[in-house]
Amino acid sequence: MKENKYDDERFFQKYSQMLRSQKGLQGAGEWSELQKILPDFNGKQVLDLGCGYGWHCKYAADHGAASVLGIDLSRKMLQTARQINAAPQIEYQCAAMEDLRFPAESFDVIVSSLAFHYVKEFEPLAENICQWLRPGGHLVFSVEHPVFTSYGTQDWYYDENGTILHFPVDNYYYEGRRDALFLGEKVVKYHRTLTTYLNTLLQNGLELRHIIEPQPPREMMDLDGMKDEMRRPMMLLVAAVKKG
Repeated sequence: MKENKYDDERFFQKYSQMLRSQKGLQGAGEWSELQKILPDFNGKQVLDLGCGYGWHCKYAADHGAASVLGIDLSRKMLQTARQINAAPQIEYQCAAMEDLRFPAESFDVIVSSLAFHYVKEFEPLAENICQWLRPGGHLVFSVEHPVFTSYGTQDWYYDENGTILHFPVDNYYYEGRRDALFLGEKVVKYHRTLTTYLNTLLQNGLELRHIIEPQPPREMMDLDGMKDEMRRPMMLLVAAVKKG
């Protein structure tokens, strides 16, 4: 059984208070850069893996997508998505992305936001994604940066007075499970290197178009703790196209 932390009521309530939960795409620090590398959605069949509240599904629908399928393991997330990000061409489905089965060349665009680091085995998922995409189709995703996931706790290292000293990076080449703290709760994530992310895509017939380590946008720099986000990368954005 895949872990489904987002259906835990305590965790879900904490998540619902995050800026990205309340303000949508405009509340996500990486959105200003992610938006730049999204493809044209007009007339396209779109798949969103780990769709959460459905913000990216609604964005695709609002920009002309013919159909959008949002997949998430959390029923609570999907319930919210159906309430706040509904559209005639959007369908939401509760499933683990690792268990999905689609005919080859079913989609023009596949997107995923901060979800792949919850997947234990990335290689078979990447192989499926490449098969599901039509030739010339686009994959655009964000994940937590391998520097951010490597040590595991995903917290700063502090001195005896609670002042931030540095961010720990350790066991980088030892891929696999990490027991992280997110919103004060224990969450299982999976670390993999930058090489694994990128070479897996290349080996499955995708051409890399964009690789971005997004910095906090200038308009968010006054938010509490945001200046410290300049001290290490937290996220990785990748855009790729299927050959042919």
